Amino acid sequence: MTSEDKIRRAFENKTWQEIKVKDSWQIFKIMAEFVEGFEKLAKIGPCVSIFGSARTSRDHADYKTAEACARLLTERGYGVISGGGPGIMEAANKGAYEAGGKSVGLNIELPFEQFHNKYIDRDKLLEFNYFFVRKVMFMKYSQGYIVLPGGFGTMDELFEAITLIQTGKIARFPIVLVGKSYYGGLFDWVKDRMLEEGKISAEDLNLYRLVDTAEEAVGHIFKFYDKYLLKPNF
Repeated sequence: MTSEDKIRRAFENKTWQEIKVKDSWQIFKIMAEFVEGFEKLAKIGPCVSIFGSARTSRDHADYKTAEACARLLTERGYGVISGGGPGIMEAANKGAYEAGGKSVGLNIELPFEQFHNKYIDRDKLLEFNYFFVRKVMFMKYSQGYIVLPGGFGTMDELFEAITLIQTGKIARFPIVLVGKSYYGGLFDWVKDRMLEEGKISAEDLNLYRLVDTAEEAVGHIFKFYDKYLLKPNF
């Protein structure tokens, strides 16, 4: 079905039976993804999620930084969660896997991409069809976010986490953005426009930290949990 077909289909009248059957089946599919995710991830222990672009090449500095973040985290006993695909996700899983730590991949089924990378522990790979279910898994089982340069998907994960913490829907956890030159302009705008126009509060600027190195990123997470009790986000 093409995009135009889907648009036309959305405006067609449907029978009650069509609606009931389709919606009921979709509910069961969503439930199944939640159940599998909860069962597998409940056992993994404290983990940090590492985000970033799937398009990052293996020789890029950001790839190396993601590897280093994962390695440093595993040395302190943390597992690493990624989106399961290539680029920064692969680097995160590779760093954890080669350092002997827990390497978790929450892969998403997409039409033209993405295939899971080979550095995920076989018993810690999950495949999702729904983005929102996958995002719940990231939130529920992560004790911190490290966010490297990425695109719309990375921004989606980042701002959803900030929003849920800001609104008190989940317990606070550290969010670290790696790459001041990449994220600096965006968060200057947040400060200069959102804050100045009263769309957010001054304390909301403390919900994230901008750094430039792997050592600074993981250091912020370690320091956070020196002060706060480690606990689930939900």
